[in-house]
Amino acid sequence: MLRIPKNKTPLYLGLVAEEAAAQFGANTITLDRTMDALPEVGQVLTVAQFADLIAEMANRLWASGIRPSEHVVIHKTNNFDITLFACAAARIGAVPVMLSAHLDGETINALLQRLPSPTLLTDAAKLTGSLAASPLAELTARVISVTEPVEGAISLSDLAGAPERTAVTLHPDSHAIMTHTSGTTGIPKLVVHSARSIGARYRWQNIPVSLLRQREPILMHVSYVHSRMYPGIASMMLNNKPMVFLDDAEPAKVADAMVKYRPGVFETHPNSFLECESILDDPRKPFKTVRFYNSTFDAIHPGTMDKFLRASERKNPVFLQVYGQSECGPLVGRPYTRKTVMQADGRCQGYSTPGITKYRLVSRNGKPVTRDNPGYIDVQTSGRALTYYGEAERFEKQLDGDWWRGGDIGYRTKWGCLHLLDREVDQIPTIHSTLEVEDTVLHRLPELTELIIVPGPDQEPVPVVCTKDDAPLDLARWKRAIADQSAMADPIQMKLGELPRTATAKIKRLELARRLADQVTHELAS
Repeated sequence: MLRIPKNKTPLYLGLVAEEAAAQFGANTITLDRTMDALPEVGQVLTVAQFADLIAEMANRLWASGIRPSEHVVIHKTNNFDITLFACAAARIGAVPVMLSAHLDGETINALLQRLPSPTLLTDAAKLTGSLAASPLAELTARVISVTEPVEGAISLSDLAGAPERTAVTLHPDSHAIMTHTSGTTGIPKLVVHSARSIGARYRWQNIPVSLLRQREPILMHVSYVHSRMYPGIASMMLNNKPMVFLDDAEPAKVADAMVKYRPGVFETHPNSFLECESILDDPRKPFKTVRFYNSTFDAIHPGTMDKFLRASERKNPVFLQVYGQSECGPLVGRPYTRKTVMQADGRCQGYSTPGITKYRLVSRNGKPVTRDNPGYIDVQTSGRALTYYGEAERFEKQLDGDWWRGGDIGYRTKWGCLHLLDREVDQIPTIHSTLEVEDTVLHRLPELTELIIVPGPDQEPVPVVCTKDDAPLDLARWKRAIADQSAMADPIQMKLGELPRTATAKIKRLELARRLADQVTHELAS
């Protein structure tokens, strides 16, 4: 089997806006909220202005004492300026370490301890809130507040007017940026990317963007600390596509933004799509102009895709489902249309991209891999990360030569399509695929906004359900919907906002199972 060739076009985050501005400087970046650090800039800026701001912030970071290859931990209130500071740190050759605003202080402390004398770039809200009790003087070389002054922190505003610095370009295989895993199984891992690996992801992600013939706005709600964000914004800038970024995916705010900007492309995380089903009936028809939908790096229910495709008034809208991992970027994908989506198996993730990604299935028991005997999904891509920072052995355990084993299990159809059945850690002995059952029941019960099946104290399947407007679950309808499924415990109803989530809105299944187990223990004790 041929190897995936090494990517020859690195992507330097500190320079890409400058490169785009040379060709398409008047292109616009629109924000749903002004930048916390620079509210005076407003909600609309050009790519040329963005490039200038990156250079200016880079000058300030250098003046603070940061030098090439040093770590700059960016952990602040969720806002587009996170992207600005990541690019600014990269411009001086530093390594931005992207930590979600949703991580608690204890987790941030644990991640800071892995890094040698990092700089923490944050804001007053974090320093006086979740980080107030953190021993930052011991864990960091310096702390920079990008908003109001805070005792013990350097104020970014005090560094205004810093001398201009030329950009620093490191070797394409050097550490360039770190993101973190979802943390569904504990403390997140720090994933190290290089300019070469991010460039490979750019090649994949640039394919659909370059195919957009009309110059329509692209509206995105993607975590600013997610690895998808950086090749994504590079592709939009270098293809001269107007951009709209949302901090908040609360459905009512998404509806307002969709109506205001009327984008041709809408991208968000799968769980955000699920939540936005509540605005599909908005009389303003918020999704009527969408030509392409994009689901970021995870499976999405066919019924949800169908609803959004039918909400568009474009002639032939397309929903692109992409399967990927933090360590590898996009791996396989498949487009769906109104005609094909409801004929699809919800577990179908799509096909690899020749010359960029490929996958194989490896048996777990020596028997051929089939639907009834799923195997490990191993992948190969030039976009694979370099390592886990401070946990290299853990990373290498998942390697087999050029192949990466991410912990998912599935099988290949006779047409070469990859079907994902479960994460190995989420498997329940009596259920063939929890994801498959969830797809089926969600399709049968449109009143559900979420269904997660987790193992109970005795490994029995426990369904956790959320309903529209938190209406009581109709148990008779529930029983009819699951009549042909494996036996399950009685459903537990929760509010959608009560479900534990990662930075990319994934449900933390293991944490949810632990919470339910603790609840049972507490009830028995009382």
